[in-house]
Amino acid sequence: MANSVSARKRARQAERHRQRNQGLRSHVRTKIKKVLRAIESGDKNAAEAAYKAAVPAIDRSVSQGIMHANKAARHKSRLNQHLRGMSD
Repeated sequence: MANSVSARKRARQAERHRQRNQGLRSHVRTKIKKVLRAIESGDKNAAEAAYKAAVPAIDRSVSQGIMHANKAARHKSRLNQHLRGMSD
């Protein structure tokens, strides 16, 4: 356990940040799963709507430091690839 006052404060801050980051990460993962579920069900309109909702969440996670930019680009690219592969 941290002994100095500043180390104790840092430990408190780290725990708050960890919990916040965990929530944000979970939110993004949920958005991605919604797109994948819509793609699997074959509903192109729902999949496109879910994709349009997921992209800003993914981008926001990059700007907040939750996700690396390359990982975000990979997610968006693969989801878009699945969408384009769906039949109309």
